[in-house]
Amino acid sequence: MKNNVKIIFHIDLNAFFCSCAVIKEPYLKDKVFVVGGSSTSRRGVVSTSNYLARKHGIHSAMNMNDAFRLYPKLVVVPIEFKLYRKYSHIFFEYLKTYSDLMLPGSIDEAYVDMTEASKTKHPLELAKEIQQGLYEKHKLPCSIGIAPTLFLAKMASDMQKPMGITVLRKKDIVNKLFNLPIKDMFGIGKKTYPRLMDLGIMTIGDFTKESHKDKILTIMSEQSYQNYLEHILGKSSDIIDPDKYGIAKSISNETTFNYPMDEFDAVFEIIVDQLKTSYQRLVKDELVCRTVGIRLRDTDFNTITRSITFDDYTDDYDIIHDHILNLFEKHYENQPIRLAGVSLSQILQKKDLKIDITLFNYQEFTKREEKLFKKH
Repeated sequence: MKNNVKIIFHIDLNAFFCSCAVIKEPYLKDKVFVVGGSSTSRRGVVSTSNYLARKHGIHSAMNMNDAFRLYPKLVVVPIEFKLYRKYSHIFFEYLKTYSDLMLPGSIDEAYVDMTEASKTKHPLELAKEIQQGLYEKHKLPCSIGIAPTLFLAKMASDMQKPMGITVLRKKDIVNKLFNLPIKDMFGIGKKTYPRLMDLGIMTIGDFTKESHKDKILTIMSEQSYQNYLEHILGKSSDIIDPDKYGIAKSISNETTFNYPMDEFDAVFEIIVDQLKTSYQRLVKDELVCRTVGIRLRDTDFNTITRSITFDDYTDDYDIIHDHILNLFEKHYENQPIRLAGVSLSQILQKKDLKIDITLFNYQEFTKREEKLFKKH
């Protein structure tokens, strides 16, 4: 590759929830099993199926009854978010040993700029080393895409699963990318690709044809259309900035589920996970916030955001957590949810916090100041 071309890896852990289950219970390795639903009944849906289950046609978001019809001896493993967080952390820390330029894509995937590392070792050799190291040291199988942009690396990692390594250079785009179904294009939503197919846009290559532009613009904006074209043609971002989410006016984290969830405790546990990530940044950057909020999106893509503003700025985790819980209890109505997240806003740096002290509030202020500025 030329010196001015970035070498981006997208590393995607294969069937991550299932891999974690096997680490905890090795006997599952040769079993046909899924994660999700209930281990004592056939209620719920499949979150993740292992590759043996996929051979029987069992896939994510499938109703558990249908899964059992396909394979009556199916083993069901409960969801364990604490376990996933543990191995997600191990995964990210391992990747940091190869490059400081690492950006998590979700709990089980990351983009890594390997341009510098590739000056002394071939990218394919590095990819094999990372793949083998993750599996041999941590029992985490992965697929790796190597490309000059983040989008192309993401597309490449999906081309060979499990345990595949795919190189997607700009000169490979026509042969490797254009023939893929439009529904496989990263970023195209589940509501958009059927509409594109109705217009005769069946493949990624079809999307790029000038003759289809006017039709496509009937269902998306010119800006969206151009952005997708830039992604496909390898003209989109090749920058991985670990500080991309630096100090801002707000901090938010959200996650999209593999399948709709309607269990109060499970959804709230995910929200708490997002809160902890946001809170860690709040504390790390010595910030305080005055408003907290939640974000929920249902299966019809209806999104609600609800927030509450405190009387004073705070970085007290318990206060923030309790208000997030209150918001969730008040506004969640047990509908199936596809996305959940939290936000911390009206943010200030502690050093910029200015309070008017009077004879009437100085004692209260002194107590609060002591709490805000104590070490965590």
